[in-house]
Amino acid sequence: MLSTRTRWSAAPAVAALALAPLACSPSPSRTEAANAAVEAADIATSPLGATTVNDAATPADESTDEATDEPTDEPTAPAATPAFELATFGAGCFWCVEAVLEQLDGVIDVSSGYTGGKVDDPTYQQVCSGTTGHAEVVQVTFDPKKLRYETLLEWFFKLHDPTTLDRQGADTGTQYRSAIFYHSEAQRVAAVAAKQALDAADAFDAPIVTEITPASTFWEAEDDHQDFYRQNRSSPYCRAVITPKLDKLGLEP
Repeated sequence: MLSTRTRWSAAPAVAALALAPLACSPSPSRTEAANAAVEAADIATSPLGATTVNDAATPADESTDEATDEPTDEPTAPAATPAFELATFGAGCFWCVEAVLEQLDGVIDVSSGYTGGKVDDPTYQQVCSGTTGHAEVVQVTFDPKKLRYETLLEWFFKLHDPTTLDRQGADTGTQYRSAIFYHSEAQRVAAVAAKQALDAADAFDAPIVTEITPASTFWEAEDDHQDFYRQNRSSPYCRAVITPKLDKLGLEP
């Protein structure tokens, strides 16, 4: 509550302001006196004589909601998983292996070629000499959503004899060795597990000698070795070897 003294202490100043004669061009001194009188009146009429503060005169809040230049921790999208995967197998003559695996649902492509050797871009004749260190292989492109790698391994062990070292039937030499060339750690683990499981189950009359090694450069074979069975179904080799194999496996000859 305002005291009587506080409320009335400003009366003479207000009265003086009201009664002061006005001039067209007030002098600086009279203007200053009038301003002083108004200030005194404002102070006197404020609660407890306290000066009121104009909000417009207060300093602006320095903290704002404006965006800073600092980078934000936006979530990063996971790397895309490749739609297709590769599998590389050596199981004797690649003509036979290609004719089997290309019929599996989920296989996108099968390419015959050479890998595991010491000569760049070898020819068929060089590989057949047994001096380059390459194996005849097929490289399979497959859709893992439709065909598991483990299923490919089952077909691999079923389509050839993995117990004969560097030989499949009449085909003899290191280029005809049984081999799995893995493209990832997961493939290596799966291949080792499959081999061990078959040996433990005595699935064959002799221990499996299949080589399990990292995939290296794959050299695609010449055009006349691609899709060989489909292009040469009536050839003596195809009729004597590949067609009976397809029949045995329950595949289309």
